[in-house]
Amino acid sequence: MIFETNTQKSDITSAGGDGSGERADRRDQPVVYFVLPCYNEAEGLVHTADVLAAKVAHLTETGRISKQSRILFVDDGSKDDTWSIIRNLHERDAHLFGGVKLSHNRGHQNALLAGLMTARLRCDAAISMDADLQDDVNAVDEFIDGFRNGNEIVYGVRSARKKDTWFKRTTAEAFYKVFEWMGAETVPDHADYRLMSRETLDALSEYHEVNLFLRGIVPTLGYQTSKVYYERGEREAGESKYPLKKMIAFAIQGISSFSTKPLSFVTGAGLLSILVAIGMFVYVLVSLGFGHAIAGWGSMMISIWLIGGLIMLSLGIVGEYVGKIYMESKHRPRYRIETTL
Repeated sequence: MIFETNTQKSDITSAGGDGSGERADRRDQPVVYFVLPCYNEAEGLVHTADVLAAKVAHLTETGRISKQSRILFVDDGSKDDTWSIIRNLHERDAHLFGGVKLSHNRGHQNALLAGLMTARLRCDAAISMDADLQDDVNAVDEFIDGFRNGNEIVYGVRSARKKDTWFKRTTAEAFYKVFEWMGAETVPDHADYRLMSRETLDALSEYHEVNLFLRGIVPTLGYQTSKVYYERGEREAGESKYPLKKMIAFAIQGISSFSTKPLSFVTGAGLLSILVAIGMFVYVLVSLGFGHAIAGWGSMMISIWLIGGLIMLSLGIVGEYVGKIYMESKHRPRYRIETTL
């Protein structure tokens, strides 16, 4: 693993923050919550809990984190025995294992936010990660070091994508380039494996949009940040919850939530259609002047399909944004917590 620091400061201050002496004490031995969103993870959840319990025990014994640290599982409306397992883990060790059960499946980002907001008032820092253990748990040690060195956010960044297929690796690189080109801020090759301090969690709680894309929101918070590079492993058990269809939807969600450039494409497409129409009009006049026969049916059909396609594309892009405005205007809660252990 490689540790890299980026001294990025923010003007945002946390209301009701602690004094510098108390803040230093919290950094020496912080209360850390591990927040893991879970959806149908019954097959490998016990193993995940055992691995994290060993990591927490090691960090506690070496005095790097407080004994009040714990592991918080968030059940995102699972259809299997995920919640039963979380409840059993809590009964086995109520001090170490906690649980949050959402009343309905709300998606990974909302489940993660629910866990972070539950941990916010109880911890000095929260580490979010997936429950499949693909993220290197040993990188947590570097996360803690980064926090103790004064960083408010520590990003877990993949050092390589050797285990990904060519298609997944290529599309991921393309997404980050497009995201950057559209003016949105993100951390390439970073998913949701990160450490966030209580101050940054307080700042995150002020963001109220329904269309969540935390990978884009967190970098906009500012604060001093650092990166820990690690290699991602294979999934321990179960199946991936992000097939191609969901990955494409997630990419569209991220781009449309942080950039309005696609709307400018509508204007560009309209201008292009006008230029094509003018060009075809000139072609018809020239053909008439030289007495050439005009294959009107072919040119007409091409024009219809071209203009029809541009109109449909434009309407689709505008509709995407109108739909987001509609969802935001309802002010519905992003999630409902049914039970908290």
